[in-house]
Amino acid sequence: MKVGTVLMVILVLALLLVGGAAWSTHNRLVGLDEGVSSAWAQVENAYQRRADLIPNLVATVQGAADFERETLESVVRARAQATQTTFEGPPDAEQLARFQEAQGELGSALARLLVVVERYPELRATEAFRDLQAQLEGTENRIAVERRRFNEAAQELNSAVRRFPASIFAGWFGFERRPYFEADEGSEEPPQVEFGG
Repeated sequence: MKVGTVLMVILVLALLLVGGAAWSTHNRLVGLDEGVSSAWAQVENAYQRRADLIPNLVATVQGAADFERETLESVVRARAQATQTTFEGPPDAEQLARFQEAQGELGSALARLLVVVERYPELRATEAFRDLQAQLEGTENRIAVERRRFNEAAQELNSAVRRFPASIFAGWFGFERRPYFEADEGSEEPPQVEFGG
């Protein structure tokens, strides 16, 4: 065989090898990226469930007690802000920070609502309120689970994007690292609950 032919065969084999690696890596990264998108959709679903429960909770509280209007209004405002913070697909780091801030404000407003409700024993005793409170607690657990799953999917994609040789192809194909949900600032401190009036 001529040297030129051998070089041509080696070049073709090298191109096939690189092309196969790129194809395989691209398909794996697409799958991981779709996993992040799916996990994000579940996070949004859990937060939407919480937002959907709030009008029923507010109506139940309003109907059962001469309630502090300011507390109810802050819950309604926080819910409106939280439901307006949406994105097409998984958010980038800045968008995720805005999303977490809006959801954190809603969580704080709900916590204030539930603390104030403690002053109304007749309200806590109603079946409708107990059912809504149980659903809200279950939803908060779902949110925590879905956030964890999102972080796991983001971690898997982020690891793949950073590993060699995928790191080379990831840049070519536009795959980037995804941000994680992080604990809210001050969440390492236990909440102070006061039942006195």
